Amino acid sequence: MKRFHVHVHVQDLDQSIAFYSKLFAATPTRQEGDYAKWMLEDPRINFAISTRGGKPGVDHLGFQVDSEAELGALRERAAQADLAMADTGETTCCYARSNKHWITDPQGIAWEHFHTLADVPMFNEAPKAASACCTPKTGAGACC
Repeated sequence: MKRFHVHVHVQDLDQSIAFYSKLFAATPTRQEGDYAKWMLEDPRINFAISTRGGKPGVDHLGFQVDSEAELGALRERAAQADLAMADTGETTCCYARSNKHWITDPQGIAWEHFHTLADVPMFNEAPKAASACCTPKTGAGACC
């Protein structure tokens, strides 16, 4: 089953955690010094915020899947539609090890398709200056 994913850059993490906790009537399921995530069931969404990006706003959107088979189906759908794809494979982003690929829409909004394999103690394997979750910098093919 797919879970919609939204990652937003924020300026003040504590202020944003307080706001979204009230909005969702739930506390984050994961919280770090630069990151917070809510795994909500109603609606089924993985909503994350971090202070690691540029200007505040939406960093990327995506779908989190429960299995490699579902991820493969999304990859195949993108390939069949001739959508340019950046396949990063297994990587560490947003305090998780995941298998993923990226698609960028015509406006430049990155879409992440991923299957989470495990939680990890670091944000990502890239230098701290990297944007949240290694989003493609200039469209498909350019990542992390």
